[in-house]
Amino acid sequence: MTKTSKTFFITGVSSGIGRSLAEAALSAGGKVAGTLRKPEQAAAFEALAPGCAVALIADVTDVTSVEAAVARTVEVFGRIDVVANNAGAGTVGAVEETSLEEARDIFELNFFGQLNVLKAVLPVLRRQQAGHILTFSAIGGFTGFPGLGVYSAAKAASDVMSEALAQEVAGFGVKTTVLTLGIFRTKFASSSLRFTETAMDAYADTPAGKFRGFIGGLDGKQPNDPDKAAEAITEIVEADEPPLHLPLGADAVGVMRKKLDQVRGDVDRWEGLAASTVYTQSAA
Repeated sequence: MTKTSKTFFITGVSSGIGRSLAEAALSAGGKVAGTLRKPEQAAAFEALAPGCAVALIADVTDVTSVEAAVARTVEVFGRIDVVANNAGAGTVGAVEETSLEEARDIFELNFFGQLNVLKAVLPVLRRQQAGHILTFSAIGGFTGFPGLGVYSAAKAASDVMSEALAQEVAGFGVKTTVLTLGIFRTKFASSSLRFTETAMDAYADTPAGKFRGFIGGLDGKQPNDPDKAAEAITEIVEADEPPLHLPLGADAVGVMRKKLDQVRGDVDRWEGLAASTVYTQSAA
């Protein structure tokens, strides 16, 4: 395992990859401030490594609690080296099945929650002139998945924001990596998963409708191990030149390559038409 002396600020450490990353960082010699929504989970988290693990009760959709969590981290550890913007949850449903209220909730957690964290930690990282931001995304954020359309949109928004952010903060010594996660054995496909209230008969036999049944039967059969993802992440945060994009899981690699090939094919095939829009000065 890669050794580290870094201080990690990780959102969502109660389970899943967030918990695995916290445990891996602590085992590697790092310090971890981790956010939890339930106070009763705090003692067990801090018991992982007394003095090196600090539990922070916060909800990423609550700006005040996020700001307090970041301030507490700096108070205890003096700095933040790695920001793991991990907290989020999926919602299954076709785009037409998703109410505007549900769509706003999806974005509130998966996009604005990450933005809240960024706005709280960036002043710290700029003062330090150092840091590494990890945006936890998903294959659904790299390419749209039927049945996860609005969730995919929220993740894609975070991805593109992170690409812009990388260019904005590079001059401050801050690095950025978007983690495109494949399907891992976490609670994403079970207790953390949400479904739209509406399920329309018209979509029952479409890819979006079939996805409802597929995702429900996936729990315990996911191909990827969150502990191995955590090991990979602890390795890249020690790299001098970490990637801007890192797929985690062979399934993520496959999805990303397929999308890139498809886009390249469309551009090549329609390049003549695409380039035909150039403005031509008309003769007087």
